[in-house]
Amino acid sequence: MTQTMRADSVLSIKSLCKNFGGIKATDDVSLSVSRGGIHAVIGPNGAGKTTLIAQLSGQITPDSGDIEFDGRSILRAGMAQRARAGLARSFQITSVFLEMTILENAMLAVQGAQGHSYRFWAPTHKDQGLADIAMDHLMTVGLHHRSGRIVSSISHGEQRQLEVAMALAMQPQMLLLDEPMAGMGKEETFRMIEILSLVGAEKTILMVEHDMDAVFSLADQLSVLVNGRVIATDSVAQIRSNPEVQKSYLGDSCA
Repeated sequence: MTQTMRADSVLSIKSLCKNFGGIKATDDVSLSVSRGGIHAVIGPNGAGKTTLIAQLSGQITPDSGDIEFDGRSILRAGMAQRARAGLARSFQITSVFLEMTILENAMLAVQGAQGHSYRFWAPTHKDQGLADIAMDHLMTVGLHHRSGRIVSSISHGEQRQLEVAMALAMQPQMLLLDEPMAGMGKEETFRMIEILSLVGAEKTILMVEHDMDAVFSLADQLSVLVNGRVIATDSVAQIRSNPEVQKSYLGDSCA
């Protein structure tokens, strides 16, 4: 399926293909993400969702196609270049420094966003300017009151919240979120939905997620990926009533 690229798109994916041997992980994927709000990509296991996110972040190089971010091709840009351009990613598996405090993790992200090397030790860790900025991002995700806790001692859900704060510290235009609710209980999921709803009012989010209740609560637009191909892109209501989507992924119970 080829989606028409919109004038207000912040991200345009054009005929993106990636093969692993005989497997087409992304098969002629074209997708347009409008500036502002939350666009979710859903689909069964093995549909190519994480591979798509990895190509957008620069972790994996596509075999063909193009990726435009904010009107410019980023196809040849590395991960660091894309992050500096305003495209930040969080991973399906948490990627935080477990032996450091919540605040120290957030300060590292702020330091990286400012273009400094990761020389965190004294006197950098006492830099009040870094701490103040980091605390602002921790407040957004509700972790400011626990900023002194060692990350290994906090819950999985709180570690995911910290990842979002660290991504926000990169001052992105757009967040790429890979399974932000993965491994969470009901209360943690509800809290993350609240956080992403707040963030989505300020930033563009492209999110891969299996939790359909979370997707239906958050997304402004949905794209359905099946066997590496986008079979539909539309509003939540239209996707839920789409016969092809119901047959391929959602099932009759979601109609």
